[in-house]
Amino acid sequence: MKFNRLKAIAVKEVLQIVRDPRSLMLALLLPVMQILLLGYGVTLDVKHLPVCAYDAEGSQDTQALLKRFQASRYFTIARVAQGESQVIGGLDRGTCNLAIVIPADFSRSLNSGGRAELQAIVDGTDSNTATLALGYAQAVVAGYSNDVQLRWLAAHGQGAVPAAPLTVQSRVWFNEDLDSRNFIIPGIVALIMALIGAQLTSLTIAREWERGTMELLVSTPVTPGEVMLGKLLPYFAIGLFDAALCLVFAVFWFDVPFRGAVSTLFFITSLFLVVVLGLGYLISVLIRSQLGASQIALLVTLLPTNLLSGLAFPIDQMPAPIRAITYLVYGRYYVTALKAIFLKGAGVIELLSPVLIMFAYAAAVTWLAARGFRKKLV
Repeated sequence: MKFNRLKAIAVKEVLQIVRDPRSLMLALLLPVMQILLLGYGVTLDVKHLPVCAYDAEGSQDTQALLKRFQASRYFTIARVAQGESQVIGGLDRGTCNLAIVIPADFSRSLNSGGRAELQAIVDGTDSNTATLALGYAQAVVAGYSNDVQLRWLAAHGQGAVPAAPLTVQSRVWFNEDLDSRNFIIPGIVALIMALIGAQLTSLTIAREWERGTMELLVSTPVTPGEVMLGKLLPYFAIGLFDAALCLVFAVFWFDVPFRGAVSTLFFITSLFLVVVLGLGYLISVLIRSQLGASQIALLVTLLPTNLLSGLAFPIDQMPAPIRAITYLVYGRYYVTALKAIFLKGAGVIELLSPVLIMFAYAAAVTWLAARGFRKKLV
């Protein structure tokens, strides 16, 4: 392998990237757009759910309860209904996800030491949101109920409520605020790396065929290995630049905690880039159309990384056959490593298993890509 020939191929590829606005947009603009759009758009948190409230009593007690809903970050009183028909209308039109109906005898039941009830109606078209909304509503009502119980005991000259014999002191590690953005954005970095890396390199050889420059390339003394390395090195540098860009946006824009070492992040990102760049190059060798190669690269990178890597859906909750398939998805190991580096501060030793698997993937894909290209016109 001659360094001068390798350098010439790399310089030629850089010039083609600079002269191609589509490649420049993919390399520089798309990562920023994706991390901003997906960072804001993809979230599993439920906050400020619109609530329709129907207060049939209108007393201080009922207003205090509704103020607790309003003060919660999970709910917003979107409408105060004047009757049950308006509550039903709000749920039908989708203007509220939760309806709170307080009966006319609420305060009387509460102050007599009896059992007061209210009705919570939730829109179940989104089962996940409905489940969370009911849980949050029960927590708000439980807090209000405890305060009422303490006031009633104090008013009747009784002591404090005896402590429960068993309590749980919970503490959340690694993601203390339970903010879904903290584990989704590292996964988005993996999605961007997979998409950008494979998309850009899937055009390299196919572009030579479509522009009619393959004959000139074949007639030169460069070896297939020099062609592959010369074409992939510029995209490897672009991939590392995009990874740095994503890291900056994740930490300084979205405030995602980063507890690991930058060197560990870039080491594992380099392994992942070798996999996706080699995969894109192999597709470009096999398919001589830029459009066809680009579509195949999109299919084999975006879908598995998005659906089967643990980015969007927890792998542990998948059916056993699908869970077995996820072991073949290289993005699974990168997403796992990124989450551990960002949130747990894991190093290479803790990530030895995903690192070894990604190293095996990188070696296999590089071997296939090197054998795929032949200096022949047919």
